[in-house]
Amino acid sequence: MRLTLLHTRVRVEERLLIDELERRGIAVEFVHADEAVLDLTAPPETPSEPHVLLDRCLSHSKALAVVRAYESRGAICLNPSSVTHVCGDKLLTTLALTDAGVPSPRTVAAFSHEGAIRAAEQLGYPVVIKPCVGSWGRMVGRLNDRDALEAVLEHKLTLGGPQHGVIYLQELVRKPDRDIRAFVVGGRTIAAIVRHSEHWITNTARGGRAEGLPVSPELDDLCQRAAAAVGGTELSLLAIDLMECPDRGLLVCEVNSTMEFRNSIETTGIDIPARVVDHVLHVAGTPAVVS
Repeated sequence: MRLTLLHTRVRVEERLLIDELERRGIAVEFVHADEAVLDLTAPPETPSEPHVLLDRCLSHSKALAVVRAYESRGAICLNPSSVTHVCGDKLLTTLALTDAGVPSPRTVAAFSHEGAIRAAEQLGYPVVIKPCVGSWGRMVGRLNDRDALEAVLEHKLTLGGPQHGVIYLQELVRKPDRDIRAFVVGGRTIAAIVRHSEHWITNTARGGRAEGLPVSPELDDLCQRAAAAVGGTELSLLAIDLMECPDRGLLVCEVNSTMEFRNSIETTGIDIPARVVDHVLHVAGTPAVVS
């Protein structure tokens, strides 16, 4: 097997994956997205062995472009570009979940100042505003009234750019002071955590405290349905964020195609990097090499 790791930074997660690969004696080729140069007109090669690309790139647009190019040359990509495309855009994710009947928070998209005001009135304040492309809770805001919304809209209009042209508004779910993150590898929910925080945003990147959560049949079923909704197949490696709604049960909030798991290994007792490497070897049809 030829294994390529696409990345932009070697964070804790990437280091853990590299350590696991080294422990098993598996060679890996590193491609930094900023340094990649792809000859798009070169004829496809006929590989003598399976070529697997593991995408750990933090840039949605760069990852999508590189993965598509590698797929066209016959590489097995985790995740496939089709999955990255949907998961990297919250609007597309919401549509995919809705089309598949997966419960998620009420969400409205608007494309102008006036449309956003109508959308917020349709949802009812407070509303949550999010960028369609983004992570770690950045540029996510809770807007308690029309004045707050209009202030944010004015900033978006002044900043300009295509990322501010679509206004993505979501209901504020009255959940407990926690939410759930589950990890789906190859269509199976291998682990889950709850993230506690007094702040309404519970991301561990924003200070949320992680605690292991047993994977119930209900959680596993919903996560599998969410993964399938965004095009997840045996090739997918996904982190799914869910909220507990008092009157509607579990709601799928987001599906992430570049899972972060540094705070979830010790808390769950699951060796997530080993599970990922196991799956990489499985899709390549290569037996594990344990040193």
